Amino acid sequence: MSKILWKPRPQQIKQSRMYRFLQAVNQHYSLDMKTYPQLHAWSIKNISEFWKFYSRFANIHFHKTAQKILSSRSMPGAQWFVGAELNYAENLLQASADKTAIISKVEGQPIWRTTYGRLFDEVVKLASAFKEAGIKPGDRIAGFLPNIPEAVVGHLAASAMGAVWSSCSPDFGRQGVKDRFGQIKPRVLICASGYHYNGKYFSVLETINAIAGEVKSLTHIILVPFPAPASRKDNINFPSVFTWEEFVGGGAAPHFRFQPFPFSHPLCILYSSGTTGLPKCIVHGAGGTLLQHHKEHALHTDITSEDIVFYFTTCGWMMWNWLISALAQQATIVLYEGSPSHPTLETLWQLIEETKITIFGTSPKFLAFNQKQNLVPKKFVDLQSLKAMLSTGSPLDAESFRWVYENVNQQIRLSSISGGTDIISCFMLGNPMLPVRTEEIQCLGLGMDVVALDGQNRPVLNQKGELACLSPAPSMPIYFWDDPDGEKYRAAYFNKVPGAWIHGDFIEIKEHGGVLVYGRSDATLNPGGVRIGTAEIYRIVEQMDEIQESLIIGVEKDNDIRMILFVVLTHPLHLDDPLEKKIKTLLKTEASPRHVPQEIHQVKEIPHTLNGKKVELIVRNIFQGVPVSNRDALANPGCLAEFASIRSQNN
Repeated sequence: MSKILWKPRPQQIKQSRMYRFLQAVNQHYSLDMKTYPQLHAWSIKNISEFWKFYSRFANIHFHKTAQKILSSRSMPGAQWFVGAELNYAENLLQASADKTAIISKVEGQPIWRTTYGRLFDEVVKLASAFKEAGIKPGDRIAGFLPNIPEAVVGHLAASAMGAVWSSCSPDFGRQGVKDRFGQIKPRVLICASGYHYNGKYFSVLETINAIAGEVKSLTHIILVPFPAPASRKDNINFPSVFTWEEFVGGGAAPHFRFQPFPFSHPLCILYSSGTTGLPKCIVHGAGGTLLQHHKEHALHTDITSEDIVFYFTTCGWMMWNWLISALAQQATIVLYEGSPSHPTLETLWQLIEETKITIFGTSPKFLAFNQKQNLVPKKFVDLQSLKAMLSTGSPLDAESFRWVYENVNQQIRLSSISGGTDIISCFMLGNPMLPVRTEEIQCLGLGMDVVALDGQNRPVLNQKGELACLSPAPSMPIYFWDDPDGEKYRAAYFNKVPGAWIHGDFIEIKEHGGVLVYGRSDATLNPGGVRIGTAEIYRIVEQMDEIQESLIIGVEKDNDIRMILFVVLTHPLHLDDPLEKKIKTLLKTEASPRHVPQEIHQVKEIPHTLNGKKVELIVRNIFQGVPVSNRDALANPGCLAEFASIRSQNN
């Protein structure tokens, strides 16, 4: 069993919202559950009752109550809260007017704060302006924006009057933005003329003009004053361009009311990474997103109205949507726009001290960079406000777990969480009632009927299997855009095992309820018929001081899989025979002979999506001779030339 790194005290357990929910369920249903595994088992056995009861426990504001909680347990096709009506934005704007809603920090600029009262006014004014401009419920509003308060206002104003929000961060290239917004045909584009990153200014006017010229559905472009000196609307070639101030207007919006919509009314559109073709446009419903996020925030993360919540994210990643929903807890959220390492890696740690962040969300990559630089945050900033750290984007390795407790704070709960854009939420995540164990996610989420399936599609414990969800969840997509018969939707999740959602990850569920994530199953290595998750390789290789980052692929050769490992080395090292031998020996001893690659190559960069995830499949395609499409889905497409060169030299 993995080593316990943190354990909640009995008083901490009893003060948690998860414990209070357990007691509320016991009282209402005359039960005597005492443990989280019992509560989880009840939640998936009685899935309709669970979500019905949680919606009441959470005080979700409905304009109409549901006639039926769940139409059926079949997937796809299950309908949630049939007949219910609510408004997502209204549920997020319930805190007292003088409470701080948003703390915003932009690289190189002072911290800025706004209250719930001011946020409410800005949302109402923009929503009213949308209506006056002829925007109707169901119309799409696109945000091409940095992570600044105007993006939050845009999202909430859209949902307040029933429009559908979709956003990309300004580091998306021209083709990447066009591939996304071009599919969903937005009426309005809200944008900024540029952004700052790592001390440099980047103009995106060329991309904005490309969108303006090629996305024919647009009727209005709204230019946000960011960065202020460069925000000139006459730089945009479009007949109907407004500054933010011009479009919103200065006065109050009288007689505005939050419009109620069906539970499954579309809230937002997110996108698959799109490295092998046009991105899939994933449409999420307002009610399912609100309810799922509320459960994850209140119960699994233990967020209260006293918390200050931060996640390092851009507007193009689902964790941005997840962060915004924390307003439903009447908490304060913190936005950060810029590089996490400018001017140094101390920047985000200093932000914790400056803003008294209590929930700090980041990625394994950020934590790994800190380890490589031998940073000890607790020595240079006051981190006493922290009660929890969250990590997602890829599996968190054992070394990172240990590093946090040794170098950040021994008293915090470290919650590795995992789910995805597909469900705009998590399958497994943290829990204030449970211990934190090395490398493990603490538990499966309440109401999430998740199992690991073996090669014969049988649920297994204590061994690696395919992540499957056997019952519907409210945050599953309501549909894919431009997929009238649902063919793309079914093919994405349901065709492999009929009646089950197959997510595309390898996981292992421990007997005690903890979960290990082994990486994407669609990037599986299968040498000699043995299935190996790529994360198993990364966990070992990236602990080495010599290696900054790595990527491994499997290429079909001679009726088997030839594994090829690529490494980015710490400057000024070069890959030589002794280092190659050291890597192979470590993999052999720490994992197995099956984990040892046949080839190792040094590269300058590993390709990543715009959301920062490694792209194994596109490199595998290069080595299999498959043409590479949609390079604009990558943050650094130029690095692919080096991989193509390696392939040509070794053929």
